[in-house]
Amino acid sequence: MKKKVKKKNNFFWIYAVIFVIFIGIFFFKSTFSNYRKIDQDTFFNLLSKRLIKKIIVQHREIVHVYLNKELFPKNIIKSNHNFLDDNKFRVNPLKYEFEIGDLQFFQKKFEKYKEKYNLNTLIEFKNQQEYTITKFFFDYGIFFILLIIFWIFLFRRIGTHASGAGGQIFNIGKSKARLFDENDNIKITFKDVAGLEGAKEEVQEIVEFLRDPNKYTKLGGKIPKGALLIGPPGTGKTLLAKAVAGEAKVPFFSLSGSDFVEMFVGVGASRVRDLFEKAKEKSPCIIFIDEIDAIGRARGKSSIAGSNDERENTLNQLLTEMDGFGTNTNVIVLAATNRSDILDKALLRPGRFDRTISVDSPELNERKEIFRVHLKNLVLSNKVDIDFLARQTPGFSGADIANVCNESALIAARKNREKIVSKDFLDAIDRIVGGLEKKNKIIKPNEKKRIAYHEAGHATISWLLEHASPLVKVTIVPRGKSLGSAWYLPEERQLTTPEQMKDEICALLAGRSAEEIIFRSVSTGALNDLEKVTKQAQSMVAIFGLNERIGNISYYDSTGQNEFTFSKPYSEKTAQIIDEEISKIISEQYQRAKVILKNNEKKLAMLANELLEKEVIFRDDLKKIFGERPYPDEIGDMLRKTV
Repeated sequence: MKKKVKKKNNFFWIYAVIFVIFIGIFFFKSTFSNYRKIDQDTFFNLLSKRLIKKIIVQHREIVHVYLNKELFPKNIIKSNHNFLDDNKFRVNPLKYEFEIGDLQFFQKKFEKYKEKYNLNTLIEFKNQQEYTITKFFFDYGIFFILLIIFWIFLFRRIGTHASGAGGQIFNIGKSKARLFDENDNIKITFKDVAGLEGAKEEVQEIVEFLRDPNKYTKLGGKIPKGALLIGPPGTGKTLLAKAVAGEAKVPFFSLSGSDFVEMFVGVGASRVRDLFEKAKEKSPCIIFIDEIDAIGRARGKSSIAGSNDERENTLNQLLTEMDGFGTNTNVIVLAATNRSDILDKALLRPGRFDRTISVDSPELNERKEIFRVHLKNLVLSNKVDIDFLARQTPGFSGADIANVCNESALIAARKNREKIVSKDFLDAIDRIVGGLEKKNKIIKPNEKKRIAYHEAGHATISWLLEHASPLVKVTIVPRGKSLGSAWYLPEERQLTTPEQMKDEICALLAGRSAEEIIFRSVSTGALNDLEKVTKQAQSMVAIFGLNERIGNISYYDSTGQNEFTFSKPYSEKTAQIIDEEISKIISEQYQRAKVILKNNEKKLAMLANELLEKEVIFRDDLKKIFGERPYPDEIGDMLRKTV
């Protein structure tokens, strides 16, 4: 037997019937209105033919005309279309109206016509609006009915429960958390999370505590109240929470911080109470709040004095539920955010979030593991080197690496390949970092030559300086907003010295230096280079304390409180010194780049001509012109073999 499925209530046909009724009432009112419009000339023509029984002047502006039914001949209308419309006559032959400008002028003219034609037409004056039940319904009833229907529809929408059940306004304070338990088929486990070994270890311990609490409680340990996952976007915080839901054999409530935010007062706090009540019924369990900064922002930063901040009320309720009287339950709160600097301090203290788990961008070995996870389902060539791909993507998050793998498959399919090769991955990285190639962009020959020398300057300095990033390739093909670009593989360092930072600044300024040497002028093409150079020099002077004149002083605020203040943490005199030192560092490295390029001007010209001919050159092309790199370059050797 087939199981009967109960159909959901569908109110569409009810709304359709109401709509048809409204349309019918509108046409009924417009068709069967009591009065039809005429002008004054038509009125006085009718008056002269003794066809008007009486008139009523309403509000000194509108005249209602009542025709004499016994004396009104139809043949006059049919023979005199110029003063009365035949269609209007057949709809309503007795009542008409028109507007007047000056009442005294109209009244004098009306009396003259009465005297001239010896008429007994009556005239009345009314200044009060006459309303009947029918007229009131036609004028205002539709508006009130539409208003009632709108509010009913609104209450049904906002009152619907998160699980789909219910439809009353009273459900608006219910939690929108989605519950996962052992009956849900969640396929993501810790095996699918690569490169987050430290974070996985701490989260796994929470899951094991819920599975076997005696292992920890017998030694006097207590279950942690909560764990906060912090880190840049795309590093795997939500993925880690999904793995917890897949691994844990306990109920798992999942929702976003914005689910507590509502336009009605008190709804956020009510949803927090409802969430924890449900969690206590299902304990031991886990609550996961994604993007908790939506309600966890520090209190009192931007609120107006005396105002009632609904978000702060929601946060206060959350703080009470996590660590207040009567919270001795096995409910663990797992939260994620990429804005930990703006969270309220009361939310971060032990007893609420006992553990703060940092989920940073993956290192080299971690990127290898992430690539292995995402390359499982791809059809790869045997020459694809995962080590090379991991080195080629410094600073990439897990989401970025997933995007690289997907883009490489799309590029290979676009080129009708049967397998994905290393070149497809390089093109995917270029596409993500630099943007789409614009080979059809029209560039003048003199501009193209300037671009070639600019990029050749970058490549030359990066080859000749010890601490400059190893070069991968140089191109003068427009990509994204740039007209040309040089691709490097920066060394992954934990510490950076002043010499290394100065070499990087010198390499960035080499493009403009080459332009000045060859063309005796500079262009606007170095905007991106100058931006990076200025930030690098600012960090040396004002943040890292690497300037002798400023000394071992840092004006960096790791708490993120500077965004709420309008004053600098140093005097005007110190600000002038900082500006002078920044300018000095940049000027020194600019002159240094010019000296190196002038000493290698012929090789610079050969490299630029090679670029103009091929548009894209690699490390082997630089090696033919400049010879072996004068400094040890293990990464460069690996790149040369792979490319």
